[in-house]
Amino acid sequence: MTPFAAEILGTALLLLMGAGVVANVVLNETKGFGGGWIVITTGWALGVFIGVVVAGPYSGAHLNPAVSIGLALTGKFEWHSVPLYILGQFIGAALGAFTAWALYKDHFKQTDDADLKRAVFCTAPAIRNYTVNVLAEMVGTFVLIIVVLYSTGAELHTSKEEHLPIGLGALGAVPVAFLVWVIGLSLGGTTGYAINPARDLSPRIIHALLPIKDKGGSDWSYAWIPVIGPLIGASIAAYAYIWLGS
Repeated sequence: MTPFAAEILGTALLLLMGAGVVANVVLNETKGFGGGWIVITTGWALGVFIGVVVAGPYSGAHLNPAVSIGLALTGKFEWHSVPLYILGQFIGAALGAFTAWALYKDHFKQTDDADLKRAVFCTAPAIRNYTVNVLAEMVGTFVLIIVVLYSTGAELHTSKEEHLPIGLGALGAVPVAFLVWVIGLSLGGTTGYAINPARDLSPRIIHALLPIKDKGGSDWSYAWIPVIGPLIGASIAAYAYIWLGS
């Protein structure tokens, strides 16, 4: 499997599990209706676990433009590969979100609240304060990227394992799942912790395109925050890693 295909498949699986758990919790007449935030954060964390298991050996399992850019800023990943990885992540996120919608299509019909329907696809703030919302996405992504960077230390580059791709997979599927889980539990209450531009923007586009009855708008006035916030947070993490000494 090529790295491009691995990023598509890994991100698709991540979004299928993530969008799926949100649908299971918030849409009417599902088995998991009302399961709450612990169920949602656990589902997303295990979705990352699955994505990393599948994509890790082939692409490093970035699954997130912020990871690709953060690694490239520190010289751990080639800049010329960044666009292809990001394209794969956006395609995968769209496929995963679409599949989750197809599986829960009947439950969308049983749900009247347009905000809950949109929540299956993308994030929204608990309290709309753009300054705080951007900061929340920055900090959450900073935590993700700084841990990933320190998990791919200098010894990895000087070992005989140089051929292994670097990404979330370098941290390990189980540790990265716990990392995403704690970010959601601790920092996700303000914005829903996108911490991944592809995870939010690509499914938001799918939401806009799908023929979902009474779905409302796709909240484009907020859509820039889950893109800009993670990219700034990843950049700060990368420069902090360089400044503190790798």
